[in-house]
Amino acid sequence: MTAQQLGETLEVSTRTIYRDLDALSTAGVPVYAERGPSGGCMLLESYRTNLTGLNENEVRALFMFTVPGLVADLGVEKEAEAALRKLTAALPLPFQQDAAAVQQRLHLDPEPWFQPAEPVPYLRLLQDAIWTERRVRMQYRRGDGQWVKRLIDPYGLVAKASTWYVVAGGQFTQVFRVSRVMEAEMTNGRFTRPTNFNLQTFWQSWSERVEQQREKVSVTLAVSPAGVLPLSHLLGDAIHPLVAAAPSDDHGRLHLTLSFASLEEAGQRLMGLGTAVDILHPPTLRHHLHHLATQLVQQYANTP
Repeated sequence: MTAQQLGETLEVSTRTIYRDLDALSTAGVPVYAERGPSGGCMLLESYRTNLTGLNENEVRALFMFTVPGLVADLGVEKEAEAALRKLTAALPLPFQQDAAAVQQRLHLDPEPWFQPAEPVPYLRLLQDAIWTERRVRMQYRRGDGQWVKRLIDPYGLVAKASTWYVVAGGQFTQVFRVSRVMEAEMTNGRFTRPTNFNLQTFWQSWSERVEQQREKVSVTLAVSPAGVLPLSHLLGDAIHPLVAAAPSDDHGRLHLTLSFASLEEAGQRLMGLGTAVDILHPPTLRHHLHHLATQLVQQYANTP
């Protein structure tokens, strides 16, 4: 179409058309103008924007992974909703229906059952420091209860389930649990984020290393048929394939071998099952549970 035709159609001046063509070209849209009787303003025929070029599965994926709880933690819940509304409005009509269908059929809730949410009062501050590349001075409570002072270069935030972590640089890259940040302030000092640092790659490598370094205790249990259900409530439905493949003894009890991070963790988790399970190995865990049970009996012996 000629610039004049475009101007009449869009109810603007020819000069505005040429100015808009320049803006579109600068933005990477392949528009051009040809002079002459058969010339005019043209858009490269094969051009499609990324948004209108989305296919059905891509639209579903785009609207699938919105986790409201984590977005709310970051303080951008309203902005995320507005962005999704704008994306929906920009989609072709059939795909708008796909987007609405996804939101009605899939909801991701990161909060675990029966556990209070961890307070993260300094999450917003850390987020601001990450965007502005400013150092943070903080008081941090370690896992052993000790308090330490740290000056960190915050590279990024990671939410594992509903727990937030900040990955920070300095002399070496460390990971801090945000709920254990007791005090924090953003300093005027700035840092330069390493150009070769990839948050996703670092987190995957760090997580694998933590898993490998954790102490593991192998525990063999004899589980009565009545104990399978409470065991699955405690350890999750991943226990069912183990139950299906487990051998049984003369009393009809299933023998399962499970792994725990430590003797203490195994004792804390299995004690709640009472006599539904019988620990066969290791003997140290049996002694540990006997000690805990004795302490409980003594504590509650004089209850009226």
